[in-house]
Amino acid sequence: MTPEEFRQAGYAVVDWIADYWSTLGQRPVTSQDPPGAVAAALPAGPPAHGEPVEAVLADLDTLVTPRLTHWQHPGFFGYFPANTSGPSVLGDLVSAGLGVQGMLWATGPACTELETVLLDWLADLLGLPARMRSSATGGGVIQDSASSATLVATLVAVHRASGGRWREAGVDRRYRAYTSTQGHSSIEKAARIGGLGAEGVRLVDVDPDTQAMSPAALRTAVEADLAAGVVPAIVVATVGTTSTTAVDPLPEIGAICAEYGIFLHVDAAYAGAAAVCPELRAGHAGLEYADSYCFDPHKWLLTGFDCDAFWVADRGELIEALTVLPEYLRNAATESGAVIDYRDWQVPLGRRFRALKLWFVLRWYGVEGLRAHIRSGVALAAGFADRVRADDRFELVAPHPYALVCFRLRGDDATNEALLERVNASGRVLLTHTRVRGRHTLRLAVGSPQTTQAHVDEAWELLSHAADELTAGR
Repeated sequence: MTPEEFRQAGYAVVDWIADYWSTLGQRPVTSQDPPGAVAAALPAGPPAHGEPVEAVLADLDTLVTPRLTHWQHPGFFGYFPANTSGPSVLGDLVSAGLGVQGMLWATGPACTELETVLLDWLADLLGLPARMRSSATGGGVIQDSASSATLVATLVAVHRASGGRWREAGVDRRYRAYTSTQGHSSIEKAARIGGLGAEGVRLVDVDPDTQAMSPAALRTAVEADLAAGVVPAIVVATVGTTSTTAVDPLPEIGAICAEYGIFLHVDAAYAGAAAVCPELRAGHAGLEYADSYCFDPHKWLLTGFDCDAFWVADRGELIEALTVLPEYLRNAATESGAVIDYRDWQVPLGRRFRALKLWFVLRWYGVEGLRAHIRSGVALAAGFADRVRADDRFELVAPHPYALVCFRLRGDDATNEALLERVNASGRVLLTHTRVRGRHTLRLAVGSPQTTQAHVDEAWELLSHAADELTAGR
């Protein structure tokens, strides 16, 4: 493909994406076809000769998009949002075109330095502790996801707890990670990968009303492990759990971690974006205790997947835990100690120029544009919660500090399962479910930049009509 051919094909692809976005609201949110439909429609092998981009785009229209779950759809309320936006797509396009490999400062100086500055910008925007800035003892880095951030934090924590000797021959110690029963599954996966073993994670009980971690239960668990000769290595506290957006009490949890010398990682994958709004930073109280913190701009901050922002309070122990320097990567800049080599801040060696899409987003929307986006989602969710609260047929099941509302139809689980199935079968919206205090609970998460009051109203009308049908015989 010559530069001129790329130019023409690029125009066609951008037009196709713009048309897709402009028609999203007219499409079903989810595929109406059974499993295997895409595979059955594809040819047995690749073409023998190249095809024009128009042929590929035509197949996108007929084969691919009708069989997607459309995460950017204004009626997509199912999971936490996975937003993208025009600026993010353009930034990713530039990154792909440059093809930079940013594993070392020397392999991409601008790639490294732009990322460092952007993470400092974000730290200021979120009101993070001063020590997490690159100008202090810490700094930030872009991981692919919060799962990777938790893994890195776990590796650093165990390295610290063992004095760097936890994988040496002859050292036989057991280490423990702690999170609440509402913590994300990636915490258990991180413990498995990190070598903590099948019993490496202790799930801590939560307050039944708030679904937030109980500090008293955490203390009991830590003291029991210490008595059994197990070393408490890391506590993962959550600001905005996946199930209900519960907020763990960081001041109390942080004080326990400080008392026992335990590494504290704070996972704010979804809710961290809300902190761009000063009035939505309550969940950050106590963050001064944190050794690391992460949130996903790719969830609610208009930046396409994958982009997790991860900060540490002490970059020295992070680098010590993860650095491996073979001869072929040695260079003068690294040896000088004056630069950041982000290969030492993550599990893989290679890394894309992810900072570009974040830079494009920050430049296009500005601080006030991002705040307006977050506030819109919170307001729409609050309005929906008001309608649930005012209808005697329904009940709210958990607090809704951000833009997720957990609710259910008063009645048994089977009725709520049927309600969810009927609403989603409309093709107009997608909701998901969880279990809160053992009961089947519906989740409505607002986040798409295309979602308006009309789309939330439509979701309520579908729910209300289905509830009428299901309760008619009572």
